[in-house]
Amino acid sequence: MSDIIREIEAEQLKTKVDQFDVGDTVKVYGRIKEGNRERVQVFEGIVMKRQGGSSRETFTVRKTSNGIGVEKTWPVHSPNVEKIEVVRRGKVRRAKLNYLRGRVGKKAKVKEAVR
Repeated sequence: MSDIIREIEAEQLKTKVDQFDVGDTVKVYGRIKEGNRERVQVFEGIVMKRQGGSSRETFTVRKTSNGIGVEKTWPVHSPNVEKIEVVRRGKVRRAKLNYLRGRVGKKAKVKEAVR
């Protein structure tokens, strides 16, 4: 990659990124624009995966809403992500938790890590 692209991406990085891993239950505070108003909406769920690097890094969060699984993917360094708050730490042995998609109820839980 050229130096010009690296410099532009370095400018777009957030100075303080909240520390979280795959399997953690997080609250993502995302900014939403509705017409000319802007508000913050909270999305709480389990981090399914983190991928990419530097300014292109993204993470996917999954929650169940009214019995239906909902997944959202956000860029870590996006200005639309106000903050990421870790509710509880999860103990997992995989980098991507795609197996949770086929599970319902208690089977879809992730054990809590003691840190």
